[in-house]
Amino acid sequence: MSAPGPARVSRLSGRPGRGLAVICASALSTQSGAAVGSLAFSGLTPVGVVAARQLVAATVLLAIARPRFWRFTGSQWSPVLLLALFFAGMNTALYAALDRVGLGTAVTIEFLGPLAVAVLSSRRPRDGLCALMALTGVVLLTRPGPTSDLLGLGFAVLAAGCWAGYILTNRVVGQRLEGVQGVAVGTAISALGLLPVAAVIVWHLQPPLEAFLFAAVAGVLASAVPYSLDLIVLRHISPVVFGLGMSLHPLFAALIGAGFLAQQLPLIAWTGILLVVLSNALTLSGPLRRPPPRGAAGPGPSR
Repeated sequence: MSAPGPARVSRLSGRPGRGLAVICASALSTQSGAAVGSLAFSGLTPVGVVAARQLVAATVLLAIARPRFWRFTGSQWSPVLLLALFFAGMNTALYAALDRVGLGTAVTIEFLGPLAVAVLSSRRPRDGLCALMALTGVVLLTRPGPTSDLLGLGFAVLAAGCWAGYILTNRVVGQRLEGVQGVAVGTAISALGLLPVAAVIVWHLQPPLEAFLFAAVAGVLASAVPYSLDLIVLRHISPVVFGLGMSLHPLFAALIGAGFLAQQLPLIAWTGILLVVLSNALTLSGPLRRPPPRGAAGPGPSR
């Protein structure tokens, strides 16, 4: 896949509203894939679904990007390898947290990662207000409960850190490599790291065919599509917009849960949805600091 041409750059750069639309598409795809992937939990286990997702996503992205990884320089390999680490850590840590502390607590703590990126990337008081509104909305949506499971909380914090690292490192990858080459190679490396786990699970559980089919669909919707969209949009919008835009993930998760899984949303959850929408709308109002032009120095992958 080739790099975006000048026309595409002009359509996204300096237009955070269009960038947010891409974030919405990414979040919708991610949460749709997560809902489909949850149907494979009983056959593959959550960790097995993560492994299968990464394997399918790697296959799709490598076929599209056809990366010439043998030509990568050291400065290109370093963020790609770090991105692979964040891919694996972000997904496995979240599922480990879900298993121990529940959805609400895990998702709320995980959201602190992109929220920190948004707050630390901005000096505008308005963005601090937006961050507070988004966090309040996520809490109302997920309604986390008290827990004394320190290991589960640790996994959730690790997931938050990996999500923040994913955002910052993905920007660097997008600046140093054309198209989705970096994402494709990073996904492939993370998939190889999870391959032994997948092999053990398949050997012991012998899951049915439909579990593999659900996991394959999840790999496309929850990994291949959003990884690519995130990479593209991070080239052209501020980390503030992107970080706060991540609050749309629990929003879409709640809406898809209501529609796809027939879960009921109480009034407090709809209040949270309203706050998330308002926080993102307020972020887009007024002047926004644009990201550095492609090829310029951006935030380092170790930030």
